[in-house]
Formats: sequence, C-alpha cells, structure tokens
Amino acid sequence: MKQLEQLIQISRKYGKDNRYVIAGGGNTSYKNTDQIWVKASGTSLATIAEDGFAVLDRKKLNVISEKTYSDNAAIREEEVKNDLAIACLTKDRRPSVETSMHNAMQASFVVHLHPTLVNGLMCSQHAEKEMIRLFGNEAIYIPYTDPGYTLFKEVENQINAYRKKYQKEPAILFLQNHGIFVGAETTAEIEAIYNRIIEKIEQAITNEIASDNPQPICTCVQNVIPAIRMMINPQTPPVLKIRNNARIEKFCSSDKEFAKIAIPFSPDIIVYCKSKYIYFDDEQPETLLVKAEKAINSYIEQNGYNPKVLLIKGIGLVAVGDHAANCDIILDVYEDMMKIAEIARSFGGEHPMTQAQIDFIDNWEVENYRRKVSAGSNSGRINNKTIIVTGAAQGFGEGIAKCLIKEGANIVVADLNKEIGTKTAEQLCRMAKNNQAVFVQTNVSDTESLQNLMHETVCHFGGLDVFISNAGVLRAGGLEEMTPENFDFVTKINYNAYFYCTQAASRVMKLQNKYAAENYCDIIQINSKSGLRGSKANFAYAGGKFGGIGLTQSFALELAPFRIKVNSICPGNFYEGPLWSDPENGLFMQYLHAGKVPGAKTVEDVRKFYMDQVPMRKGTNPKDVTKAVLYLIEQTCETGQAIPVTGGQVMLN
Repeated sequence: MKQLEQLIQISRKYGKDNRYVIAGGGNTSYKNTDQIWVKASGTSLATIAEDGFAVLDRKKLNVISEKTYSDNAAIREEEVKNDLAIACLTKDRRPSVETSMHNAMQASFVVHLHPTLVNGLMCSQHAEKEMIRLFGNEAIYIPYTDPGYTLFKEVENQINAYRKKYQKEPAILFLQNHGIFVGAETTAEIEAIYNRIIEKIEQAITNEIASDNPQPICTCVQNVIPAIRMMINPQTPPVLKIRNNARIEKFCSSDKEFAKIAIPFSPDIIVYCKSKYIYFDDEQPETLLVKAEKAINSYIEQNGYNPKVLLIKGIGLVAVGDHAANCDIILDVYEDMMKIAEIARSFGGEHPMTQAQIDFIDNWEVENYRRKVSAGSNSGRINNKTIIVTGAAQGFGEGIAKCLIKEGANIVVADLNKEIGTKTAEQLCRMAKNNQAVFVQTNVSDTESLQNLMHETVCHFGGLDVFISNAGVLRAGGLEEMTPENFDFVTKINYNAYFYCTQAASRVMKLQNKYAAENYCDIIQINSKSGLRGSKANFAYAGGKFGGIGLTQSFALELAPFRIKVNSICPGNFYEGPLWSDPENGLFMQYLHAGKVPGAKTVEDVRKFYMDQVPMRKGTNPKDVTKAVLYLIEQTCETGQAIPVTGGQVMLN
C-alpha cells in the first residue's frame, strides 16, 4: 500500500533525527475510513517497518470515545487497554497508548514527535502565551494532562471545540510538557508544517545555547567511577558511561544550575532516567567517594531502585544503565532535558512536572511496559562484564573478542593498528545485542598509552572486570641469527608489557573490589605452549613466555588479597590463522624455506610435521581458548595457573 510506504518513510526520517525524537519515542499513524495503522508500543521510529505498526478496526476503536469507564485511574486504564486490544487486528503488537488521539484527528497522516525546540517552548513557564503569540489559532494548546484516557478525552474535547469555533480541522496540537501532534492529508504537508514550526521557534529564542561539542573528561574518573559503579550494585555491577561538553559542564557547575534540571519536564525523561537524580559538587576523589557512598545508599533505601543519572562537578554527566545501549539512551534523554531548560529561558524559564504528575508516570503500567521493552535483554555467560583484549584488531585476539561479545561482554579492542582496530570494533558492535565494543589505540609497551586505555575504558563502561593480555610478537631465530634489537623487541612486548598492563589494570580492579566484598576480577595472559617447554630457534619468544608464567604466579600471590585472579592460558598453534597459514609470510612458508623441518619439500609437508605432534589432530583456535577464558572468569578458586590448551601436544607434569 502506497500510504503505508509513505508512513514508514516519514517515520524513519524523523526517527533517525535526534532533533525530533530520542530513544525511539514518538508515534505515527495512517488511517482510512475503516482502519488505522499506528506505531506499536516499544517500536523505534528510526527502524520501523510494516510489522512495526499495529492495525486497528476504527469502528471498534470509536467505542473508547463513547464508553464510560471507572473513576479509579488504575482500573480505568486497564479497561481502556483491554478495549484497545479488542480493536486491534494485529494481536501480536500492542498499539501505542496514544492511538485514540491519532484517531481523534481527522487527517489521514498524524505524526507525534518530541522535538527539542518544541519542548523548550512546551516546558516553559509561558508556554500557552508564547504558543498563541507564535502560532495564533492555527494550533491547539493542551495543558498538561495525565497520559492515557484522561489526555485523550481532553484532546477530543479541545478538537471538537476548535471545529465548532473555526469550522475547520486543527493541524497542530501542542501538549504542555509532552510534545506535538501534526496532522495532514499527505506526508509532504506534514514535513512542511514541521519545518515552519521549527523555524518560528528558532527565531523566537533570545538567549545563547551552549555547545554540545565533546570536551575532555577529567583523568580523575579512574579514581572515582569504578568505585561508584560498585556502590550502586556490588552483586550485579551496572554499566556506567560518561559524557562531557560545555552544556553539561554548566549544569554541573553548582547546586543552583543543577536545580534547573533536578525535576523532569516530560514523561519520557521519567521512563528512561527515572525522576530523581544525584549531584556531587566535590571535586576531590577521596571526599567525593565518602559522600557518594552515603548518598547512593540513601537514594536506594528511599526509592527502592538504583539511580540512573549522576552529575559530578569536574567530571560530567554519568549514566547508570542496565547495559551499554541503555546508557546511551539515558545520556541522550537527559542531555536533551538540559537543552530544553536552555531554550525555556527564552519563554519565561523552566516548567517542570509536579510531583503528582511524576508519580502517575512512575506507577503507570504503560510506562513500565515501555521501560521493560527499552531495557531489552542480553543472553550470555558474562553479561555486562567489561573486558579489555589487547592485540584484538586481528588474529587470535580478534577471534577471542568475537567469542566474548556473543556472551554479552562489553569489549575494548586495544591495539596499535587504528585502521584495522576501528573496523574490528565496528564489526563487534554489529554482532552485539545491548552490549558494545570500542577501539582504543594502545601501545602496550608504553605506560602512558596504558593509562589512556584505562581512562577510555572507564569513560565508556564505568570499570574493568577482565583484562586479557593477548598482544604479542614473534621473531624466530637461533643464537647466530637473533639480533639484540629483535630480542629486546620481543621481550619488551611479550614480557615487560605484561607487567605494565597488569600494573595499570589492577589499579582499577582494586578500587572496584574495595567497594564490593564478593566481587572478583581477572587478569588473563594469553601465553603459549612455548611458555611450558622450550622452542628450538625461537628462544626470544619462549623465554618471554616462560617469564610470563613467572609473572603470572607472582602477580597472583600479590593480588589475591584484592580478589583479583591472575592466570595464563597456553594455546597450541593456531594453524588456520594468518601467522601460520599466510601464503607469503606464514610460518609454514617460513619454516619450509628455512629448512626447519628436515626433508620437507612442500608447505603440506611442514603442516603434517606439526600436526603429527598433536594427539587431538587439530590446531588450537580462538573458540578453544575462549572456553578456557570463560572458565577462569566464572571460577573463584583458581589463580596463578598456566592452563594448556594444546590438543594434548603439551601436558602438565
């Protein structure tokens, strides 16, 4: 149907533009004489397709307008929900609670959005007066009314009064502290109306709006945020994400500025951010943590749930999410509230919701349903754990990262290769559900680079649960061929860097576990079978790996009191990987040319020679190693171990 295609197109257009919609909010519809297609609850406009619309019988839907419902709000809303379900022809899709308002407007197409500029006007003290000044009688102003049936009846009454007074259909409904409805016979008319509305409001803004260009986040986050993460929920640590810019900095600068955004302006803010927020004005980490522990415990005790939004002077806006994707929504929605507060200054100042209005939204079943849908779910053995994998841009590290992202972890791809590392992180994100991956360019042999790695990890995910030291290099050669430069290079990456990484990672983990008495963290070195027995003409590599196991055992003893487990995994050869199988520079080819395998005349001869040494007749791949990684993470009684994953090629004595 042509009209449905147009509806999908305009829905996606506005749904992808955060100036009009955030977090998949808003709803759209098309109607003919008999039926109405309206966005299903929990569906995102940005990606909506035909199956994202609920279809309702308009004759049955009209019953809601004529029927008398209970005076009890909870009973009434349940009765209305049931009548919506009866009218719904697509039983697997719950229609938007605002369906009746779409039906009340006679226009074929109706688009309901929450544009930041519109809400800057609608969430202001002089909303009605300014709306009339800007738009005259071409629009209807709806004073704030609790969503659901009550709001529908208010809208219906206002529309009927408008028709009677002006003898025409209204095209625009402005809803105080809520948003806007625009109706027209074509989607082109809808777009033209929205363009005109936005232009008029833009021209009416008299004050300067702060920049939202990202600003650097204080390096002190490493000394604060991992601890706060555990204070909030030590049993199931949440994901925390930080954002900072000039606008955020301004509202974090004082109690006076915070007060302007301390009470929600609209229902959407309550759905995603809850209705109470915490502000800290102490910039010293030690005293901040003392205040934070007290404030967070008090918040949870009083409200019965964890805070979703923290504002910290000198750091910025902190989202506390059920998962990484949820954090992004919280940041976007709450920063949008900041923009609304700025715009509202041009129209008499902010107009927050009342406590009674907030309580209705907090307890309304419909909004609780939206919360549940937006929260989504991950299914995996390590949901929401934050894991750094060094050398993860390609090869073995990339393979491990791919396995872990499928298990629900947030992955930090730490690698020197920016181009490939960025692409790998993007690929991991496409594989993820509500978890995420980021790339941080890292030189594991440079302590400053590692400090930046910890900083970026904390800014993106709030802490660190597992550090996988996988980055390594190999320069084969006997005593006569090995140069001091190659020996030093291999040793610095395979041995020294493991120390540098453990030192940096353990600082974050110690801070976390200080505030979580039963939490465990992991440092896992991807070692090698060459760390368990010598390797001919490969002593630089084997020596570093042998030394790595010594570091593992020593680190394990030192970090055990902090509940940080330190273990090594010693894989066999990954014959399918590029290190071995590259047709030009792979080790099979190198060893053939170097004559390392006596009598070998082809690459297959070399391959057979090495495969014959493996009882299980297979190489070790990233999936094999990941199983050992998952075991180490899940257990709490194994530390200082070197676990062989070699197909039986190397066995422990």
